[in-house]
Amino acid sequence: FVLADEINRAPAKVQSALLEAMQEKQVTIGDTTFILEKPFLVMATQNPVDQEGTYPLPEAQMDRFMLKTVIDYPSIADEQFIMRANLKKDFPEPNAVVSVEQILRAQDAVEIVYMDEKIEKYILDIVFATRYPEKYNLAELKPLISFGASPRGSINLAKAAKCYAFIKRRGYVVPEDVRAVVLDVLRHRIGITYEAEAENYTTEDIVNKIVNTIEVP
Repeated sequence: FVLADEINRAPAKVQSALLEAMQEKQVTIGDTTFILEKPFLVMATQNPVDQEGTYPLPEAQMDRFMLKTVIDYPSIADEQFIMRANLKKDFPEPNAVVSVEQILRAQDAVEIVYMDEKIEKYILDIVFATRYPEKYNLAELKPLISFGASPRGSINLAKAAKCYAFIKRRGYVVPEDVRAVVLDVLRHRIGITYEAEAENYTTEDIVNKIVNTIEVP
C-alpha cells in the first residue's frame, strides 16, 4: 500500500516512477524485474492544482488512477474531534477489520459479477461521447473538450461498476451502478479547452451532460 501525500508537490520525474508499479504491478531496476505483492494499491492526495509549489500530474499517470474523488472540508463536529486529537496527541488505535486473504477473495468475487452486453454498450457510449460528442447529439461539447477518456476509462468504469454492485450485495451490474461511479472514474480523464475554462465549465459538468443525454438501457 503506497500513500503518496500531496503527490503534485513532487516533480514529474518522481511521479513518473510510479507508472510501471501502478499499471504492471511490478518494478524494474536495470535488467531485474520485481513483482509486487498482492493486493497492491496506490492512493494519493492532491493539493489544488493552482496552489504555489505544485506540479500538474502527467496525463499518463492520472490515467492510471482508477478513481479521483473530491473531498470537501470536514464537518464542525469532525474537525473538533481532529483538533482535540492533535492537541492531546491522543489518536485512536487502528483495528484490523479485514485480512489480506479476504481482500483477495473479494477481488476474485468482483471479477465474476455479471455485466450484460447492454451495460457494456452503455459504458462505451459514455466514454465515446467524451471523444466524439457530435455523434451523440452533444455537438456543443466539442469545443470544450481537448481530449476524451482513454480505453482505461472504459475498463475502469466497468470495473468500478462491478465493485459498486458487489458492495450493494448484487451479483449483476445495473445502470445505476455505472451512474454512481462515473464522475469519480472520468473526472480526471477528460481534458478541457481554454474556452471551457473561460466559460467556467468543469469536467464534472461535461460528464453530467453526457450521462443525462446518453440513453439508459
